[in-house]
Amino acid sequence: MPLHTTALVLFSGGQDSTTCLADALSRYQRVETLGFDYGQRHRVELDVRGTILAKMRERFADWAPRLGEDHVLTLAALAQLGGSSLTEEVAFEMQADGLPNTFVPGRNLLFLTLAGALAYRRGLQVIVTGVCETDFSGYPDCRDDTMKAMQLALSLGLERRLVIETPLMWIDKAETWQMAHRLGGEPLVDLIVEETHTCYLGDREHRQAWGYGCGECPACDLRKKGWERYAARLQQS
Repeated sequence: MPLHTTALVLFSGGQDSTTCLADALSRYQRVETLGFDYGQRHRVELDVRGTILAKMRERFADWAPRLGEDHVLTLAALAQLGGSSLTEEVAFEMQADGLPNTFVPGRNLLFLTLAGALAYRRGLQVIVTGVCETDFSGYPDCRDDTMKAMQLALSLGLERRLVIETPLMWIDKAETWQMAHRLGGEPLVDLIVEETHTCYLGDREHRQAWGYGCGECPACDLRKKGWERYAARLQQS
């Protein structure tokens, strides 16, 4: 029997977290999901979560029995802190500290702390998050060292061995598309294109080759470039 059989996936409704969810469903016997409402401008990501989960159950018979309860927690304090273009109607720009103003200080630290508390209550052993050091904006709370430190802190603070898993940590966006294809083939890639949301502006009107979005914000730019590299590799194979 595997050492770990249950997982809690931090599921925003975006490309990365949907790919992580598919990965968890391919490996764990019971998987639950957790989303956060923190006053984000692109709140539409919360709206697409339910559609993605429903279609996961409909289209992937092997995964459906493993997909358990979904949870959404509120974190209004992050918006109250202000200063981020993800929670305020301000233009995207770089800050004096070298980080983009899309950085929400402490966001992932709070997410993981609450995920640890929920995992404790639900008897879940692994916390899965889609943070990445390869295609990212330099956020310090997405780094591997931060994840290792949080795993230790949660395990000590809850007196229970919790594992924080980061399937995307060392791969880029093109490889994330490839990972989705490996896990669920074209049906999963199509689901990610049509239903997931990445755009920081919450644009669900403009359909691009890689999905819906403004095509210009930092999140759309990363997703677009990753798709183009992925599509080029497909043509070459």
